[in-house]
Amino acid sequence: MQGDTSTHVLRRRMVVALARATKDHDHTTAIALRSTLAVLASAEAVQGRASARGRASDLPGQELTDLEVAGIVAAEAEQRERAAARYREAGDPRRATRMLSEAEVLRAFLDD
Repeated sequence: MQGDTSTHVLRRRMVVALARATKDHDHTTAIALRSTLAVLASAEAVQGRASARGRASDLPGQELTDLEVAGIVAAEAEQRERAAARYREAGDPRRATRMLSEAEVLRAFLDD
């Protein structure tokens, strides 16, 4: 297990912010953080399975590096920005705005 690196700090900040957003009924922030934390957990599980070939399948996943976590959070923000552009082109400004708001939530964690 890695030491207390920025990955741990970033993830902890996201978990704390998710709890606060849920309590405050900030649905946009909660959705963005919940889905991104799920993607991070899934990536760790997949990485753990890949490194455990030939061994028991119930081994814990491997922790992502700082760079991998930041990359996933950035990719999630970019995915929402691309979705916003598609929604805007399709004439759905409400969904475009929601996607951009979620992207901003995620980018704020990368900027800190």
